[in-house]
Amino acid sequence: MNTHKLAALIFLLFLITGCQQSHLSANKPITNQTFKRGDHQEQATLQQNETEDQQNETEDGNQSPDSDQGKIDQALELASEAQNYWEEDNLEEALSTLDAAYALILEIEPADNSEVDQQKEDIRYLISKRILEIYASRQIVVTGPHKAIPITLNDHVNAEIKCLTGPERSFFIRSLSRSYRYRPFIVQELKKAGLPEEISWLPLIESGFNSRALSPARALGLWQFIPSTGNKFGLTRNHYIDERMDPEKATRAAIDYLKELHNLFGDWTTAIAAYNCGEYRVLKTIRQQKLNYLDNFWDLYQSLPRETARYVPRFLATVHIVNNLEKYNIVIDTPPTPLEYKTFDIKKQIHLSEIAKAINVDTDTLVSLNSELRHEILPPETYAIKIPIAHTDQFMTKIDEIKTTYHKTPQPQPQPQYKYKYKYIYYRVRKGETLSGIADKHKTSVSTIASCNNISEKSRIATGKVLKIPGSKYQARAKTASGTNKSKDSKQITYTVRRGDNLWMIAQKFSTTTTQIKALNKLSGTKLSSGQRLRIVTGGTENSKTFSKYQVKSGDSPLCIAKRHNMSLDRLLSLNHLGTRSKIYPGQNLLVE
Repeated sequence: MNTHKLAALIFLLFLITGCQQSHLSANKPITNQTFKRGDHQEQATLQQNETEDQQNETEDGNQSPDSDQGKIDQALELASEAQNYWEEDNLEEALSTLDAAYALILEIEPADNSEVDQQKEDIRYLISKRILEIYASRQIVVTGPHKAIPITLNDHVNAEIKCLTGPERSFFIRSLSRSYRYRPFIVQELKKAGLPEEISWLPLIESGFNSRALSPARALGLWQFIPSTGNKFGLTRNHYIDERMDPEKATRAAIDYLKELHNLFGDWTTAIAAYNCGEYRVLKTIRQQKLNYLDNFWDLYQSLPRETARYVPRFLATVHIVNNLEKYNIVIDTPPTPLEYKTFDIKKQIHLSEIAKAINVDTDTLVSLNSELRHEILPPETYAIKIPIAHTDQFMTKIDEIKTTYHKTPQPQPQPQYKYKYKYIYYRVRKGETLSGIADKHKTSVSTIASCNNISEKSRIATGKVLKIPGSKYQARAKTASGTNKSKDSKQITYTVRRGDNLWMIAQKFSTTTTQIKALNKLSGTKLSSGQRLRIVTGGTENSKTFSKYQVKSGDSPLCIAKRHNMSLDRLLSLNHLGTRSKIYPGQNLLVE
C-alpha cells in the first residue's frame, strides 16, 4: 500500500472516530507514552496480549489463521517485528510490515463478538499511531537513511559537479589536499557529537580548508564564522587572538551551531542552508511559503538567496565527488598529515619567528599550529602555545633564552562626548549660505555644526538641507585619550624637522600625540623630510626631563646604547619604534631615558 495514501486514510480514520477512547486491554487505556518508540511498557503489553492469546488458544483449542482471532494474532506479531525494524533504523521494512498488519485488520468483518471488535480497534490504533511516528521520523531526514544526509543528484547538483570538476578543478584538488591535515580531527569530533561524517566536507566549500580564509563579509577561518556568531558560540576575539582561525576551537563551535540548526529545522539540507545565510533568513522564507519544518530544502530552493541556493547543491556535489574520486580522475599524490603537538602555558611576549629560530623549526609550521594568533606574536597574558612534538625538549630548554618582544596593545580611542544644556534647533539652508555664515548667525562655530551633523567642515551644503544647530548654551566636551583639549599652559609652536626625527620622537618631546600632529598638519602618513615645518600644540611641560636624544656613533649597537643609559633593550626599541632586526646608523638620533 502506498505510504502517502495510507497516511491520508489514517487521518480520515482519526476524523471519523474523533476523540474515541480505545484500550489495548479491557482495563488499560492507550496513552501517548504507550506509543513512544522503544517504550518497554508497550512491548510488555504486546507480550501480555500474546501470552493471553496463547492461553486462550490452549483453553479453547488452536485458532485457525483465517479466523478473526488468528488474523489479530498475526497482526500483533507483525507489529512486534515492525518495532524491531524501526529500532534497527530500517524504516522501509518497518513500514512494509505495518502495512501488512493493517491489511490483516481490515480483513476482519464486523461481528457480534464485542471482544474481537475491541481487540481489532486496539490494534488498528496501535498500527496507525506507529505508522505516523515512523513516517514523521522518515521525513525528518527527507529521503535518506536515519541520521544521514541524503545525496540528491538533481540538475542543480549535477551543474555544481561539472563546475568543481571542470573550471574549478584546481581549487577543488588544492582544497582536498589541505583537508587531510584537518579532517581527521573534524570527523572525530562529529562522531562524538553523533553528527553525519559528510559534514566534515563543509569547510571545503566554505574556505577551501584554509584556516585564515577571510570573506568579503568578514567571515573568517575554516568554518567562516562572522564575529557575532563566533562570539555566540564562545570564540574569543581580541587584539592578539581570533579563535575563529583555530581549526579545533572553530570545529567545536561549528558542531554546536549545526546541532542547534538541525534541532530547529529537522533535516540536514535545510540546516546547512541556514548555516550559510542564517536561521532567521530560512525561517522567514518558510513563513512566507507557509511550510513547516518537515519540508525539505528543495521546497525552499527558489526563494533563498542565490549564494545559499548554490551552497547546498555545491556541498552535495562535493560529497559525491569525494566518494567517487576514481570516476573523476582525482589523485592526491602526497597528502599532508595532521601535525602532532604538545601545549605549553607560557606568559611571555615572543614572536613566533623567534621561537621557530630557537628550536630549529619552520616558521610556517609554528604559525599553522597557532593560527589563532593574529600578528604571530604571543599575548602578554598566559597563553597555551602549541609546539611540534619533535621539538618540545628544545623548546623547554631554550624558552628562557628567547628574547621578549615588546608589543604595545593599542588603546581604543574614545569618541568625543557632547553635553547639551538645550535641545537643537533645526535650520533649513537658504540659497547662497555657507557653514561659516550659518555659524556666525547662530553664534557658534563651523566645527560645532559639522560635528552635530556628522559632516566635514569643508562640506558643501545644498540649498534646502536641514541642519541641527545647538542652542546658545550648548557645551561640547571632547574627552579623548590623546588629550586634544588645550591645557592652560599649552601653546602652539612651529617646529622644523631635523635629520633623524620621526613623529613619535617629536610627539614625545612636546607631550602630544602623533595623531594630533598629523591632524593639525593634515598629514596622511608618517613620512617626514628634513626642513619640513610642523605646527605643534605643546602639552605645557616638555618630556625633555624624562627623555633625551642620543646620536648614534660608529660601532654602537642597540644593546650597548641601552646598557649605557640603564635601559632595557626592549624599552629602547619600543621608544624608537625599532624591531629586533632594525638597523641603526651613525648620526641617527635615538630617544633614551
